[in-house]
Amino acid sequence: MQLNPSQQQAVRAIDGPVLVLAGAGSGKTRVITEKIAYLITRCGYSARNIAAVTFTNKAAREMKERVGHTLGREHTRGLTVSTFHTLGLTIIRKEVTRLNMKPGFSLFDDQDSFALLKALTEDDWDDDKQLVKMLQSQISNWKNAMLSPEQALAQAQLPDEKLFAEIYQRYSQNMRACNALDFDDLILLPTLLLKNNEAARSRWQAKFKYLLVDEYQDTNTSQYELVRLLVGERARFTVVGDDDQSIYSWRGAQPQNLALLQRDFPQLEVIKLEQNYRSHGRILKAANILIENNPHVFEKKLFSEMEYGVPLRVIYGKNEEHEADRVVAEIVRKRFLERTPYSHFALLYRGNHQARLFEKAMLTHRIPYKISGGQSFFARAEVKDMMAYLRLLVNPDDDTALIRIINVPKRGIGPNTVERIGELANELRVSMLEAAQHQALKTRLGSREYQSVQYFTQLITTTVRKCLHADDAPSALYDLLRNIAMEEWLYETSPSQAAAEMRYKNVSELLRWVVEMLKGDDEHEALALDDAIAKLCLRDLMSRNEEEEQGDQVQLMTLHASKGLEFPHVFMVGMEEGLLPHQSSIDSDMVEEERRLAYVGITRAQQSLTFTMARERRQYGEVIRPEASRFLHELPQDDVEWEDQKVVTEESKEQSRLSGVALLRKALEQQR
Repeated sequence: MQLNPSQQQAVRAIDGPVLVLAGAGSGKTRVITEKIAYLITRCGYSARNIAAVTFTNKAAREMKERVGHTLGREHTRGLTVSTFHTLGLTIIRKEVTRLNMKPGFSLFDDQDSFALLKALTEDDWDDDKQLVKMLQSQISNWKNAMLSPEQALAQAQLPDEKLFAEIYQRYSQNMRACNALDFDDLILLPTLLLKNNEAARSRWQAKFKYLLVDEYQDTNTSQYELVRLLVGERARFTVVGDDDQSIYSWRGAQPQNLALLQRDFPQLEVIKLEQNYRSHGRILKAANILIENNPHVFEKKLFSEMEYGVPLRVIYGKNEEHEADRVVAEIVRKRFLERTPYSHFALLYRGNHQARLFEKAMLTHRIPYKISGGQSFFARAEVKDMMAYLRLLVNPDDDTALIRIINVPKRGIGPNTVERIGELANELRVSMLEAAQHQALKTRLGSREYQSVQYFTQLITTTVRKCLHADDAPSALYDLLRNIAMEEWLYETSPSQAAAEMRYKNVSELLRWVVEMLKGDDEHEALALDDAIAKLCLRDLMSRNEEEEQGDQVQLMTLHASKGLEFPHVFMVGMEEGLLPHQSSIDSDMVEEERRLAYVGITRAQQSLTFTMARERRQYGEVIRPEASRFLHELPQDDVEWEDQKVVTEESKEQSRLSGVALLRKALEQQR
């Protein structure tokens, strides 16, 4: 397919800063791919001097594959295509000494950060998980806004803000002592380095002579600043974004970053991609009219050369259970009448809690489905804990693993003790496990804490010694499980006996895999323990990054998760005031973002779009009669069929009866 004139203009604009306003389904990934190829083949750029940055591993992988396919691998050697966080990690690894850190730093995920904050606040907050989550979110916001603990403390006015800022300070000290970084540091540290260190800034500006950024409307303050510092005064860059699809303010994204570009780069060239290659005309008309209710810095209107298409529909259930049954009936009808594959249907909802009833209806009617964003086996806390034990057994330098499990199950080793071990490890330039075994630690800890640390290190070293003999390794691993009393710990900390049993079963399953790999079988040779653990670590990474195979399944997902995807037939469920727009957004005057979320949902649909709601809904123990979402009333009413307002003629009744007979006949034929 040839590029359209606007796409060609976007590809060839290379002499200065470019903003490509790319509407939904307008082929933006293709534009970025073609532009990289154009820079390399026609403009004399070397692949190693180009960086393309996006937000998800999946998007980065897809882009890299497309560029490789377009140009061939030999022309793309050295090309950087990554997420913002991976780019930040690359810079940190190269500049680690300038950042006053040891190489081999630990990387904390959200669970690790949460565990540390929980430990730091344990005495005062009595294990209040909700409060710890609020604290974690606030620290993330401070880092995204590039505020240090000292600046956060200086700005704090209310007592709660001051308390949060003080814990932020303790958290940062502890992370520094443990030579650890969290997810937000991967952007914050490189940005501060480039801002304050001219030599580093010049080095990275010389490395990346051209920068491309996808989904630019999702950048937060620190990401915007990182881009600004990387492109420098030469300002050779292209950012692609759509302010109408900015739906991540809750994680710091600022759609106004698109407008800031005009301020910071007055010579900015703005190119609009308005031709949509995804949806029928009626769907796009509805999306355009809905989003016109939001204020805009840049005006744009999607259009399509495809057919106008069928009307959008609003259908009702008597209650939320009946709403789910109505959706299932619609899917079954289309499946039998038109042989539509299940994978052509998507159900989109505002919150994860809405999925349960639709899941139940799918199961009842034996319809295969997939919920996107489910937790993988390796993401479960108990599996990550056991994996950390295994990683430490085969690599005593794995500080991240040690930090995770030195007090899991609890053995009286708090964050202050871990901080002392981290400080000693930094002074001696050794791993934390080695520092924990060093004589010098004795003078830095109380006798009880010191004894607890020694018990832990002996547990690890004894198990390592037993595992040296391959035949002894399986029993050594099961001894470790017993010695740390993992089963008892899970029963103490789980919300129910059933949950504890499930969690212990997961740990046992992990050990079973390891033992199977150690023993080998007819098809697989026996592995050494370190090889087995390395294989599992790789499987963990793959399970995080890899999309599961898409079978013929109905897709269930939140509106947030649907961004970037497309489906022939879309159901937007729960189209009610209080659900979409969400009540908390109504209360906090954030309806514009909710409207953008509805716009994202509408523009996922290629051929048909059905909105559903319930006439009655249970909420907090009482039955309410919801109002239709204001967004339904903002759509062009000539293009929307409301089920309760539809005039039923004798002719349409007969047509409906005949289609019902045909449906039944096809169903019977398929069962023969």
